[in-house]
Amino acid sequence: MSSPVFLALDLPRLDAAKDLATLVKGHVGGLKLGLEFFCAHGHHGVHELAQLGLPIFLDLKLHDIPNTVAGAIQAINVLQPAIVTVHASGGRAMMEDAKAAATGKTKIIAVTMLTSLDDTDLARTGVAGSAHDQVMRLAELAQTAGIDGIVCSGQEVGHIHRQWKTGLLVVPGLRLPSGAQGDQKRTVTPRQARDAGASVLVIGRPISRAADPLAAARAIEATL
Repeated sequence: MSSPVFLALDLPRLDAAKDLATLVKGHVGGLKLGLEFFCAHGHHGVHELAQLGLPIFLDLKLHDIPNTVAGAIQAINVLQPAIVTVHASGGRAMMEDAKAAATGKTKIIAVTMLTSLDDTDLARTGVAGSAHDQVMRLAELAQTAGIDGIVCSGQEVGHIHRQWKTGLLVVPGLRLPSGAQGDQKRTVTPRQARDAGASVLVIGRPISRAADPLAAARAIEATL
């Protein structure tokens, strides 16, 4: 991987997404396409961006019964994504079936706890303990399921890296020291996440909403 940075391209217009990706492709290692992008543009949109030659990370956060998730993975195998996400809270059997359904080149990783949530949000869903404890529990479950890695915040990645040296550890919700947090609650800087053991850094708004996206991408790259 040339760069650990995957640019999050959750933009409503395909042409705008492709223009942005083309502009900064020399300073990122891949493209992260989430639910908003996939629901708007589907397979066609993925094919269009794949033409840029960067690895595609489909952040679909699949969460359903094992058979349904396996079927969904089989349906997107034709797109040859580098990474696909499922939810760790879907359980071990679901994660095992997702991994079994994927092609050999696609890595299946599990979302532990969204970076927009904190301890208070967790308690409101009826889950006891801290966000850190919940992430560690789900990361252990994902590891025992035999998938390739997990998604967590930068606040937990160091602890997980010490326990899962070979795991693909993806950290979203990253913000620059001078940037606004927006709807993210458990944030760190890209450099902090990388130093703690993150394999992939998902960065969206600090680049896509910058006055000069190319300069922003270069500045982030320089810190790594």
